[in-house]
This record gives sequence, structure tokens and C-alpha cells, in this order.
Amino acid sequence: MNTSTEATLRKLLNERILIIDGAMGTMVQRYKLQEPDYRGERFKDWHTDVKGNNDLLCLTRPDIVKAIHKEYLQAGANIIETNTFNAQVISLADYDMQPLAYEINVAAAQLAREAIAEYKNESGNANADCFVAGAIGPMNKTLSLSPDVNNPGYRSVTFDEVADAYYEQIKGLVDGGCDILLIETIFDTLNAKAAIYAINKYFKDTKTKMPVMISGTITDASGRTLSGQTLEAFYISVKHIHPISIGLNCALGASQMRPHVEELSEIAGCFVSAYPNAGLPNAMGEYDESPEETAAIIGEWAEEGWVNMVGGCCGTTPAHIAAIANAMKNKSPRHLPEIAATYAG
Repeated sequence: MNTSTEATLRKLLNERILIIDGAMGTMVQRYKLQEPDYRGERFKDWHTDVKGNNDLLCLTRPDIVKAIHKEYLQAGANIIETNTFNAQVISLADYDMQPLAYEINVAAAQLAREAIAEYKNESGNANADCFVAGAIGPMNKTLSLSPDVNNPGYRSVTFDEVADAYYEQIKGLVDGGCDILLIETIFDTLNAKAAIYAINKYFKDTKTKMPVMISGTITDASGRTLSGQTLEAFYISVKHIHPISIGLNCALGASQMRPHVEELSEIAGCFVSAYPNAGLPNAMGEYDESPEETAAIIGEWAEEGWVNMVGGCCGTTPAHIAAIANAMKNKSPRHLPEIAATYAG
């Protein structure tokens, strides 16, 4: 299936900068949903609270999820991410909903596909370049760090458990119709390696292939991931899967992310993506950076020739994506450089 998708993506990425959507959680918050909204009829008697389980909305409020996707498409997004950031058995255990993992991923990918079909029909733009990226989040347990400060060797999960959880998620996303697999918000590279292992195993088991995007998270001014890797080390650790892109998202606003995007553009032998937060959160945990401010900074990245795909993460809205898309007009994409053997992979 998706060798043609990858060829199409590569052609587009050589021609222009593609737009990734913005935050799903930020938009869900605008609906001010309460516990009954998350439960719906199917889970009205569920034995634990489920408010905050945004992935569950793919089953209980698919109208909201689809509406958010369509808002981002109308804003100019080419790549919309499925609402599956925590949709694997390990994270869903917080709500005792592990058996729903596969179903949620299938439903999420189908909703994104439906949103694209409806957008194309309603806009009259049948030839719009739109893709569904199956979102594979970092998980709420880490393989590199101990959750017990008194026992640094302790791990609450094993590599095989993480890989198996990701494998089920990947199967659901592909069965639901996603075009791309996106491993995102990586703060622990070992978790990402488990996801990569699961993807490769799935490709081998099903004799299929599809584009893979990888996006890491630099957590502070040190320029390192939470598990301690520099950006260069992170890139070298994951490039063996030959992703269509490697990039950065979350944790930082565009201003703080700028030097890291520049560094990545110099070492990456693949396309580069970047989707920052709408600045840094204020004292109330909210994001104040305006669409125009975010778009202006990302526009500078494009002027420098650093990026191939851009969008938004926490705090960003369709207004941010529209401003970013507008700022990318007439901007040339980053051209793949001649990379030394150390980086080429």
C-alpha cells in the first residue's frame, strides 16, 4: 500500500513545506466536557472515572474528534494526527480500559479518514494533499528511568511489554486506514526504540511498508531529552529505521526550539519536521502566544531553509495552523543535504 504514499510525500516535500495540524487536547478543552461526556452511553456505568481520557472520545464523542480534524484541515493542514496519543494498553491501564486499545486506534484512524473525505467534498478541493498520521505517543512509563528514586535499577515495565503494546496500536492504526506512522513526543529513546522494533516487526509480519515519522522532545535549555541524550545522539539512535522525517515537538515554544531545529537541519539525512508549543505555559498552565507570533518565528526557520514540515503542539489551535500555513506560502523547503557517513545511516 504505502510505497506510493511515500513516493507522493517525498515529491511534495521536495516541492514545498507541508503543514502538520495543531493540538488535539487544547481543542478538546474548549468543549468543556464533563464525566458523562467521556462515558457516553456505552461506558455510563464504568467503574473508574474516565474524564481526561481523550482517546476514548473516538468511541464516545466521535463527532467532536472529527470536527476538530476538519477545523485543522480547513486551516490548511496537510497532515492530521489521529487522536491516539495514549491509546495503548499500558497508558489505558490508568482507566482499566486496556481491552479497548485496538478498537480506539481503528476508530481514530477511520475518523481522520472520514474528516478528510468530508473536507474534500465540502471544500470542493478533491485533489487536496491530505494525509492521516497515526499518532504513537511516548507512553506513561519509561524504560530508561526508574520511577523509584531509592532504586535506580527498577523498571515498572519491560521492553517486550512496551513493544507488544505498540504493536497492537500500530495494527489498529493501519487497519483503520492511516497513511503514516508517527512516533512523537519522544523523551525516552528506549521507548522509541521499542516502537521502532514493533513497526519493523509489523512490516515483516504483514509484508507491508509505510512512511514513518519520528519526533523527539528536547525538554529544556540543556538541549537534551529527558533521558539525557543530546539531539545528535537521539538522531543517530533512531535513524536506522530510515524515517521519512525526524523532528522535534512539544516542551518548548518556537523561540526556545529554534537552535535545536537549526542543529537538526544540519545533521539530518532525511526531511525535518518541527511543531512547537504556543510558547511556554503561564502560571496557570495556559499558552498565551498568538498565532501571529508563532507563525513569525516558524517563518524565520523556513527563510533559513531548516524545515520540511511544520505545525503546532500544546496550546496551538486552528488559528495558529492557519497563520503558520500562510507564513509558509512561497517559502522553499529544506533540501536534503549531502550528509557525512556518520549521519547518513
